[in-house]
Order: sequence, then C-alpha cells, then structure tokens
Amino acid sequence: MTSQDPRTPVPHTADERATLTAMLQFQRDTLALKCAGLGPDQLRERATAPSGLSLLGLVRHAAEVERTWFRNVLAGESSRSPWTPPGSTDWADFDVDGADADEAFAVWHAECARARAIVDATDSLDATGTLGEETYSLRYVLAHMIEEYARHNGHADLLRERLDGTTGE
Repeated sequence: MTSQDPRTPVPHTADERATLTAMLQFQRDTLALKCAGLGPDQLRERATAPSGLSLLGLVRHAAEVERTWFRNVLAGESSRSPWTPPGSTDWADFDVDGADADEAFAVWHAECARARAIVDATDSLDATGTLGEETYSLRYVLAHMIEEYARHNGHADLLRERLDGTTGE
C-alpha cells in the first residue's frame, strides 16, 4: 500500500475485532477502487463468454452478501434483494443488462453501512445468528466476508485489466 492508496489501512498489531473489521473494510475499499473512474457501460461489460461476470454484477453481489450475512443472519431480519423478482428464488445480482449503476452503488454502500452498524452494536465476536439450520458467529461472518471480497476482488482485478489495462493490488 502506498501513501496515495485511498483504502482504509489495516492495523498490524490490533486486537482480533479491529483486525477483522479493518481487513473487511480494506476489501470493500478495494472493490470500490477497481470500479473507480468507469462509466455504467464499462461496469456492465461482461468478461468473456460463457462468463456473465461484470464489475457491476460484483458490486450487486457484494450488496447481496452484505445484506444476507449481516442483516438476515446476524440481525435476524428477513430483508429481500432489491434485484430478485418477488416469488423468485434466483439471485439476480449478476443480471446487469439495463441495471442502474448508481442504484447498485447506493444499495451496496447502504448495505455496508448497515453491516458496520450491526457489527458495532454487537458486543462479542462470539455472538451468533442463523441461516437455515446452521449457526454462525460474528467472527465467522467477518472472516467469511473477507474471503468473499478477496476472491471477487481477484475477479475484479482481471475485469478491470481487460477494460482499460489498469492493474494493482
């Protein structure tokens, strides 16, 4: 990370909670960085066939996993995706033809803010929530979300390089 890097720095000697939350924020910032400066058409542009992957699809997917893990699992809400039609069980986050980029980023930023508020309001990394019949701790969710973003940020890096040659960490 350079002094010009806009991402939130990760402390090297913090406690577990501070390390996990900072690492997750760093990964969120990385996805935003991969999308920075691109127009809606570029964000919608898919990788190569048969993949339907696009940067905008990744942003919408990130909003979905934030909503699912923090709001629904940890906070016990039953919120639904803004992109999945009523009655459908299919996730529509990667269906970006005609998708509104500004809306996707607004939803993603709102879900990230809500997730941070849920984490801040939770006293212990040992606090749990459920998904189906499985129980998950806040610690697990934070680690899982870091993994989720890191994997998709690798995809985002390749997508961005394909679009305009921009590479980076």
